[in-house]
Formats: sequence, structure tokens, C-alpha cells
Amino acid sequence: MEIWPGSADRLGATWDGAGTNFAVFSENAEGMELCLFDDDANETRVPMTERTAFVWHCFVPGVGPGQRYGYRAHGPYDPSAGHRFNPSKLLLDPYAKAIDGDVRWDPAVFGYPLDSGDDLRASDTDSAPFVPASVVIDGSFYWGDDAPPATPLNESVIYETHVRGMTITHPGIPEDLRGTYAGMAHAASIEHLQLLGVTAIELMPVHHFIHPQHLIDKGLRNYWGYDSIGYFAPYSGYASATEPGGAASEFKEMVRALHAAGLEVILDVVYNHTSEGNHLGPTLSMKGLDNASYYRLVEEDKRYYFDVTGTGNSLNPRHPQVLKLIMDSLRYWVVEMHVDGFRFDLAAALARELHEVDRLSAFFDIIHQDPVISNVKLIAEPWDVGEGGYQVGNFPPLWSEWNGQYRDTVRDYWRGEGGSLPEFAARFTGSSDLYQGDGRNPYASINFVTAHDGFTLNDLVSYNEKHNEDNGENNADGDSHNRSWNCGAEGPTDEPGIHALRERQKRNFFLTLALSQGVPMILGGDEMGRTQGGNNNAYCQDNEISWYDWAGRDENLALLGFVRRVMDYRKGHPVFRRRGWFRGRDVRGTEDIAWLNPDGGEMTPEQWDAGFARSLGVWLNGDAIRTPGPQGEQVVDDSFLLFFNAHHESIPFTIPARWGARWEEVIDTNDPAMEPVTGYAAGDEVPVEGFSIVVLRQDDA
Repeated sequence: MEIWPGSADRLGATWDGAGTNFAVFSENAEGMELCLFDDDANETRVPMTERTAFVWHCFVPGVGPGQRYGYRAHGPYDPSAGHRFNPSKLLLDPYAKAIDGDVRWDPAVFGYPLDSGDDLRASDTDSAPFVPASVVIDGSFYWGDDAPPATPLNESVIYETHVRGMTITHPGIPEDLRGTYAGMAHAASIEHLQLLGVTAIELMPVHHFIHPQHLIDKGLRNYWGYDSIGYFAPYSGYASATEPGGAASEFKEMVRALHAAGLEVILDVVYNHTSEGNHLGPTLSMKGLDNASYYRLVEEDKRYYFDVTGTGNSLNPRHPQVLKLIMDSLRYWVVEMHVDGFRFDLAAALARELHEVDRLSAFFDIIHQDPVISNVKLIAEPWDVGEGGYQVGNFPPLWSEWNGQYRDTVRDYWRGEGGSLPEFAARFTGSSDLYQGDGRNPYASINFVTAHDGFTLNDLVSYNEKHNEDNGENNADGDSHNRSWNCGAEGPTDEPGIHALRERQKRNFFLTLALSQGVPMILGGDEMGRTQGGNNNAYCQDNEISWYDWAGRDENLALLGFVRRVMDYRKGHPVFRRRGWFRGRDVRGTEDIAWLNPDGGEMTPEQWDAGFARSLGVWLNGDAIRTPGPQGEQVVDDSFLLFFNAHHESIPFTIPARWGARWEEVIDTNDPAMEPVTGYAAGDEVPVEGFSIVVLRQDDA
């Protein structure tokens, strides 16, 4: 076989029409072999003799798309010094654009003799028959007139969903496309998203991941996908295409179709750890290529991993090459795959320079100045599991955050928790206490009540306790403090009163989310009553527990219709999606917001502090939106009165006279049909049923 020196300029496998350049980083390896596999899995090993700036490289003429390959790295096997080189282990290319196959859990995939449990000794069993292979691809693709929708954040509505779970049972999608990127791109999926009024889908992890052995042994799978092993390769299990490398083109086709429908694509990305686990985990890629560079190790004994993720290891973004890997991956997904943004799982882990989270870390600095990444949507899950890892409100400009305080506060308020009014008001108005001080705007807050991690909305109002027995961990996994309320019975019930209250609570949560300042995020399936049977940690349930129940959608048409209407109402009224902060009164004495007690007067400090108070009104002035429109025009909207009642009994709210004489009721969560009703006049009492919201629009025209 003819081998040329090749180039270190582009990491990964790069096909140019005449052959393929291979380049892989390893600072501490003493030798590297490129391994090429034919269709019968016969292996040809090519010594890589060229090394430039710790990048091993070669060019192989005649090798092109579809070629399966991997690496074998030579060097010391000395775990106590951080080195786990073992040439008997076939290694994935960290820059592979496609990955073919899954891990077969044989002892050979571990770098040490598994039966001994002694990771200080190397195993000499060949892992190639049991591990996936990297694949050379043709990266060309006809995008046509594809363009990012570029929806402003303050106008965005995010829908968190799962490629497989959303489409696997959809009757309107051909069976061979269900559960795939092509299924997500199908007209039936797109129609549902458009009718909901969402502007972006946030896909749970699609970077290639593995299914851990402990789940396979229990007949379970890694449904959520938070176990990445390839940061450039779309997970091949979500592709309807069967040829090696076909997932990349199918993913692009999905993005193109979603963009044509006006929908953005945001990826949930997991750069904080990989699926290689701790010192007893498998050797699949970076652990064998250069463990001491790619991972954060315990300084006192480099046999062990510094773990702030709860998964066994933490990637090492302090190393320049690892930081480059992350940035190259992000740019690839924007430039080559046309995605519109990222949600960073356990993002605080990426900002740890030594041990503490540093908002001025190299990770943030590089993203801030990057001309590609800085111009897409950047969303942080602002915590990890390490000490000091809860960082809600502490990320720098350009970043939005999953607002965990919004979730907790809104849940507490609607289950009738006392003393929650001040916190509820802060979260409803965009959490200025968290984001205003560092130059960010209300849309820095990604508001959510439910997400993949925890109860669905149906289960939030149906269960007081988690029910995770199907996970095989004796119900010990998952959070035990869910701030949920079952409304009087645990789980399914035929009691009409409890059922009616649960449905009203769902509407309360959706309406609160729709009318809050910030960016609403809907957990996919909540709009049609999706249940996980009380499982609040369904990470391993690739089955009916997690899949969307499209067959049962007709039973929840009232809820689905309500969600569509309130999201459409939000879209039509800029007063609910301001770009700037409320100011109260400005220098001219103009007010943009006022908080009211049920008697129609403004809230006093004593009323804010009353622990028993669960009812609150707010006036939003549509004539005092102080940020201009996109062409500098003044933005004017209707004015609204919102009455919240988390008390169990009906409470009358008096309409104050100072802001308008006539008011029309437009939404009442006690009346899901949103039928027009007789208007009200200033001074009238508006009955607000227990656990309900009433929205009035000023009608003085």
C-alpha cells in the first residue's frame, strides 16, 4: 500500500477525491498505527511515521468514503502516571465524522484484564471485533437556498425533544422512517411543531454515544444519550440510512427540512465527559490515545479521574488540544451541519480552571471571540455535580441559561407553597436578580417547568413520589424532591374532581410559561399529556415509558388546543416577550408594570411577606415597551391584567380604575375553551377559581 506523509493541518479523516488524509493528536504516544478494515473486517495496519506538533498523520491514496478505520496507539501502560496506552485496543478517531456499529460488551474492550479488576495490568486481547469503527465520509451536500431562521431569542419558543422518542410511534410517518432523523424531518412531525407555535427544537444528544454494559445486562438502553464518544458524528442508530456514514447526510437533510419550515435546530451537547468512564471503564478512544491529555486526572494519583459530572470522568478543556477539539466540533456542527445553537450539558464543568468554576475561563474567552460560535444560540445547563457547581445566573454575556430557579419557584407556587409570592414575581418578570447585573436581557432566562430530567407535566400533577422501579435500581435513582403535587391521589384516578384539577394545573403551568418574560421551553409530549408512569429518571427506558403516545393524543385534544392558543397569544403580543427589563416608573412617571392584591390596590411590603398569601395580580402596560422594534419603531401593545390564584378556593379580584375603564376576559385556565365572555368595567370583581389564572385585556377603544 502506498503511503504519503500527509498533513497535520486538518484532524480526522479528510477525503479529497484522490485519497484520504488521516491525522490524530497524541502528545504522549510513542507510536501510532492507522487500521483500515475491508468489508469482511480484515485489518490492514499502517504505521504512521509522521508527527507534527504531536499530531500523527499520513495520506493514503485511493481510500475514500465508506472506508472503516481506527487507530492503535503505542506507549507506556502506566495508570499511576496517567498513561493507558495499549495497542491491542482499537480506538475511535475523536474527529470521526461517522461511526459504524455499537460496542459489544466483551472483556476485550477494557484495557486491563476485566476478571481481575486490576487496572494496573494491561490486557493483550484484541478489541477490534467488539468496538465500532470510524468511517471516512464525503462531506459534500447540496444545501440549496438553506438559511438559518435566525429567530430572535425573545421571540423564541423552544421544544425539547428526542429524535427517536418523538417519532417512533407516529402513525403518520412511514414505519421505516420512525425513530430517525428522516422521521423528524417528515411533514407529520413538522406540522405538529408548527401548529404548536414553537420556533426551535432542542434535540437531546445526537453525538454518537454508547449503551453502557450495566444497562445492556439489565435489558435496558441509554435512551437519553448522555454518554458521547464521538463529537463530530451523528448517532448512527437514529439514521434510516444503512450504509456506513449515511447518518451525516440524513442529519443534514433533516436540518434543511426544518429550516424550510422556519424551525431552528439546537443540539444538547455533552462536552463535560465521555463514555469511557473511570479507571475501570472501557478503552474506546481518548483513554487509549492519550489519557493524560484528554482527561482531568487526580494530581495526587493520576490513576484516578477528577470527576465533577457523576459519570466517572471529566474532559480536560484546560489542555489546548482538548479545548480545540470542543471548538472544532462546535464549528463543524454550525458550518457543515447548519445547526442554530447548543445547549451545554453540565456546562459548569467546562468552566473549571482548577477546581472552582471560573466565569472568565479559557472556554468562555474562546467562545466569546469565535466569529462562528459566538453568533449562534448558546444555552448553559448552569451546574455540575462538583463542589460549587450550581452557577445559575453566573454565566457571562452571550449566554442564556436553563433557569432552575424558575422551575422550582413556579412549581412551588402552583402547589400552594406559602411565602412564594416575591420569588414568583421575580421569575415571572425574567429573573432580573440573576441576569440584569451583567448586561444580559430577560431572554438570558430559559424558562421551563419540566425537562427530560424529572417528571413530565402530567406526572408533576399526578405523583408526589418518584416511581423508578423499572430502572432496576430499587427506586434509589432520580431526585426525591420534585416539588410535585398529585392533587389528591397518587397516579391514575377515576375521581372527576381530581382529574379536573390536574388538567387545570397543566393549563396553569403552560400559561405561566407562555406569559413569563424570558424564553419558554416546552418538554416534548407535555402538550398531549405524555406520562412516564411517575418515572422521573427515564434515561434508560427506550420503550413506551419514554416514547410519545400518539395513539392517545385524541384524549388530550383540549390540552393540545389550549397550548396552541396560548403560544399563539404570546406570539401576537410583544408585552409578554420584551427585549428589555421592566423599570417600574421612569423619570416621567410612566409605569410599565404594577403588582396588585385582590382588592385592586398595589402590593405593600407586608403583603409581599405574608406567608399565607397565594394570590397576586399584575398589570402590564402595553404603551410602555421601551425597547424599539427591528427598524427603530416604537412597539405598542394592548395592556393586560393577570390574576393568579394558587389558593384552593375562588377569590374575587377587583379591577382598579386607574388603568382603564373597560376590560375583556381573554383567557381563563378554568375554562380551557377560551370562549369569549362578557366584558368587565373598572371596579368590577372578577371571580378567579381556585388554582386558576384569568387574563384581561384592556378594551377602551
